[in-house]
Amino acid sequence: MKETIKKYLLPLSGYMLFLFYGGTAFAQNNEAAAYSELYRPQFHFSPKKGWIGDPCGFTYYGGKYQMYWWGKVVSDDLVHYEELKPNVMTGDDGSIGYFTGSMLIDRENTAGFGKDAYVAAYTIFNKQSKNQSQGISYSQDGETFHYYKGNPVLDIGSTEFRDPTVFWHAGTKQWVMVVAKALEKKIKFYGSKDLKSWTWLSDFGPAGAQEKAWECPDLFQLPVNGNVKDKRWVMVVSIDWAREQYFIGNFDGKTFTLSADHSKEPLYVDQGLDFYASRTFQDYDGTLKNTPSMGWIATWDYAQLVPSTWGKGFWSIARNLELKTYPEGLRLVQKPIDNLKQLRGSVQSANYEVPKGTQPLRAFQPTENVYEMEIIFNTSKPNLFGLNLCVGEGRKLGLSYETTTGLLTIDRTNCAEEKIEKFARKTSAKVMPVNGQLRMHFFVDKSSVELFTNDGKEVFTMLTYPGEHQAGIETFARDTGTEVSMKAWKLKSVWKYKN
Repeated sequence: MKETIKKYLLPLSGYMLFLFYGGTAFAQNNEAAAYSELYRPQFHFSPKKGWIGDPCGFTYYGGKYQMYWWGKVVSDDLVHYEELKPNVMTGDDGSIGYFTGSMLIDRENTAGFGKDAYVAAYTIFNKQSKNQSQGISYSQDGETFHYYKGNPVLDIGSTEFRDPTVFWHAGTKQWVMVVAKALEKKIKFYGSKDLKSWTWLSDFGPAGAQEKAWECPDLFQLPVNGNVKDKRWVMVVSIDWAREQYFIGNFDGKTFTLSADHSKEPLYVDQGLDFYASRTFQDYDGTLKNTPSMGWIATWDYAQLVPSTWGKGFWSIARNLELKTYPEGLRLVQKPIDNLKQLRGSVQSANYEVPKGTQPLRAFQPTENVYEMEIIFNTSKPNLFGLNLCVGEGRKLGLSYETTTGLLTIDRTNCAEEKIEKFARKTSAKVMPVNGQLRMHFFVDKSSVELFTNDGKEVFTMLTYPGEHQAGIETFARDTGTEVSMKAWKLKSVWKYKN
């Protein structure tokens, strides 16, 4: 990767990177072949063509999930998607780019753009000076946004100041902006009554993992163990252009403070290789019973280099977030939304002892990497066992588990059909059995795998890019004696439902 790209593109939103690459580069798809291209996800959202990066402006409003990457997509169920526009922003003079940000609905017309106006808050990237400041655009329909002539609304003269999340804090009756000072590893809090004039409130950080950079902060409340009368604030921060960490604490409208029982070690949202810049949905209808979130399945080392032909990038499946208490403390839990079950075909199931050595998984033999699988291993007998996914043509994605250490290792060093620079990697994390069982819930799509272990306590997300003939599944074990039960479903393509 060229140094200039690293310096100026790593922190950018998906829309801005698309501008740098040139919007016509991916515009040659045959219309009839759209959504069936090689590596195109079949139940994840990706735009019809072009680049998509960080999720922006996630809101639930008017009975719809509304999502932006400064293009716009809507959904009724976070399973099927309708892409409305590839670019919603208008009115700037061409000297700036729109980086990552958020969306709000101004119910009381605090900014003067009209009651219930959509207001996008984002980072303004000055193409000449590289300065990063915060700006706003407004809209009446949520599809055409007008650049506010008084921009920027917040400028501290920094080239590393980005990715605002803005929300209404009822307790202090003000808008709160949560924004990253990237290389200082700080999250800055600002308050405003009108979205145009902002006052500094406090800083948080550095804390937790703080090696390279912080960006894309999100701040939201979750009940503890399902008790709506006991809520904590959770702050998610993307770090090092590669992964996310989270903090559990309290927010009084001015200052975020860690809970007394917050872990002394960094807490990571996802233990895999490719999950970044996730956002929760702000519920302006006040009707959601869960807190759904979606992230970008990518890592900046190779996000621009992946071999997809329609464009680059896609988002994760939607996950409902919870806080649960475990012996080691309070932890963030992620569960796939139930609406995904509507994509299931007929179930295939089996119960048996895992054979010694490596064997094909005969109970379920998909012909393509578009499936869901739940598999439970009994860990009472010491063993090394696991699964190979995306098997074929001498390649595979290996997942191995060692019962004596509790270490789950994922090996992607020989999975992708095409050579991608810096893509051949491994990742490991401790995953402790629950009641003598290791529970693994897979969502496998054309170019990715999302694994939820132990009901979402640990999650592993990774890109794969296997060949079309790499759809095999194998089990392996060092010794005999490991019992396993499984259920699996082929999944329908969400694009078959496109209008």
